[in-house]
Amino acid sequence: MVDNTEMLKQLRIDRSAPPPEESGKGRWIGLAIALVAVAGIGAWFLFGRGTTWVVATAVAQPVTPTATAGSSVLDASGYVTARRQATVSAKVTGRVAEVHIEEGQRVEEGEVLARLDPIDAQAQLDQAQTQLEAARAQLTEHKVQLARAERDLKRQQELVERKLTSQQLSENAATDVAALKARIAAQERQIAVAQSGVEVARVYLENTVVKAPFAGVITVKAAQPGEIVSPMSAGGGFTRTGIGTIVDMNSLEIEVDVNEAYIGRVQPGQPVESTLNAYPDWKIPGKVIAIIPTADRGKATVKVRIGMDVKDSRIVPDMGARVAFLGEARPVAEAAPKPLPGVLVPSDAIRTVGDASLAYVVKDGRLEERRITLGQTLASSRQVLSGINVGDRVALALPAQAKAGDKVETQTQ
Repeated sequence: MVDNTEMLKQLRIDRSAPPPEESGKGRWIGLAIALVAVAGIGAWFLFGRGTTWVVATAVAQPVTPTATAGSSVLDASGYVTARRQATVSAKVTGRVAEVHIEEGQRVEEGEVLARLDPIDAQAQLDQAQTQLEAARAQLTEHKVQLARAERDLKRQQELVERKLTSQQLSENAATDVAALKARIAAQERQIAVAQSGVEVARVYLENTVVKAPFAGVITVKAAQPGEIVSPMSAGGGFTRTGIGTIVDMNSLEIEVDVNEAYIGRVQPGQPVESTLNAYPDWKIPGKVIAIIPTADRGKATVKVRIGMDVKDSRIVPDMGARVAFLGEARPVAEAAPKPLPGVLVPSDAIRTVGDASLAYVVKDGRLEERRITLGQTLASSRQVLSGINVGDRVALALPAQAKAGDKVETQTQ
């Protein structure tokens, strides 16, 4: 047998021997590991625990239709539009000589807005008047010739009676009289034509004066003296097609696009409350004027015209507006309708990211992100069909930097 005693002794650890001397490389590695650990702990203290936000919250409520008068059954957005507005242009092409309007100026019907250079129109009028005078002078000449021809006819008839001349000469004199009468009739028609030419030239001259078609306010000044304007588009970009735009401020109304799925809630004459984006605290009463009987295929909406009962200088065209369609009054004692599905949360609890709608529920002092499905709008609240349950506390008007997992301090609303 082989003796393994010596081999076992070689494997035995000698604990009495001094430890080997550490190299400088090992110390640096240990120091680096310690620094990384310290940095990680500091980062966790600074960022790992998340930012604490102070936010208002609201509790998700069941969706129960209200039974009181004046409640909103549908909200829609739109813009203020003018039912009566016009881009005023000259009827003829010409160079602008004078412009008497500025933006914001109020004008009356028939007021002169601008004048074109009248040289060409005046020359045509002068020519037409000259032609008329020439036609009248020729008529006078024909009348003089007719008077002479009638005297000759009378003499010839006397001579025929006395048998001093032939019947043919008398007949020739009568023919001359008839011919001159025909010329006079034709010349009178020529005078009428020349008179019409004068009237046309005068109208052409009057068309160089641009007047307001109705009373209103100037919103756009489109031309300056020296520019060429034309009632037709001339191409090339060097010819203006209008002098300015005038708006009848008494014809202002609101046009909104209503989702075709909810158009059944809107009726002509239905009372509404409109709010301008520029004046969010100003409620403007009104009513539905008409529902335009066509739908937008691309947006799946129907246009609705809204009239405003208030006329105010603060209301101007193209202002953004939000319209609340009000329901009719119902006795409170009526049987309550079935609750709508989902829950009701304030509109400012909703955040839109791309095509997704999100809400943040406060749970155990932290934000929890929920992907939600939205329903209809009820006044200042939104119906949430899925993603939030009754009793969940949602965060309102969160800062854009807030994210899931952040700590929050709540303020109940």
